[in-house]
Amino acid sequence: MTRSKRRAKTPHRTGKKRHDRATAPRRGGRPSRAEAEALGERILDVATELFLAHGYGATSIEAVARRARISKRTFYHRFTDKPALFAAVLHRVIDRLRPQANVPLVEGADLAQILGRLAGMILRAALAPQAIALHRLIVGESGRFPKLAAVVAAEGGTAEAVRLIAGLLEREARAGRLVLDDPAFAAEQFLYMVMAIPQRRAAGLGAPMPQSQLDAWARDVVDLFLNGCRGSSRRERESR
Repeated sequence: MTRSKRRAKTPHRTGKKRHDRATAPRRGGRPSRAEAEALGERILDVATELFLAHGYGATSIEAVARRARISKRTFYHRFTDKPALFAAVLHRVIDRLRPQANVPLVEGADLAQILGRLAGMILRAALAPQAIALHRLIVGESGRFPKLAAVVAAEGGTAEAVRLIAGLLEREARAGRLVLDDPAFAAEQFLYMVMAIPQRRAAGLGAPMPQSQLDAWARDVVDLFLNGCRGSSRRERESR
């Protein structure tokens, strides 16, 4: 009787051990996908803080690894070098400054309304605290670090904005409502008309604009830009 009772308990104990092994947290081995993503976010959080606080040149891979509590081997498993890390930081900052996916970008009754809406979005993104901090960093250090300028050119959102605006302008030119020789060139000028001076002033080169002034600025830029685009084309001027 005693032996049979003991034997009967054995499968129950074995099953419990198997259950414990199945539910216990893993030790060692490759991290799960969620753990890997969390680690990546932690590295980027640390890198963003250090880059914006101390600059690109003063931020070392060793400092990032130490603050993120990882080994340099773990760092290099994810990023090839410091420019690659900065590219990832820049890409994430820009992604977070973009409008949400459900926000229409080209909604409006006419081109003036569409460009006014885009101008407001551009200003909000360009004047966000992290955007201003990045602007200061890039202006101050791109001369000493050529790779930094290359990263900004590759990862920055300027080219995407230019393509969007150029497409709108080309559509209007084909419909005969604008006179344009180069929609992409005009789109670049519009973009810099909107953000250059407000961003410079927000970065410390003048008094920052209050919201009421920014709203008026966006309207005035759209009016000036469209009035210029309704003039004669370069070919017409050259033929005179």
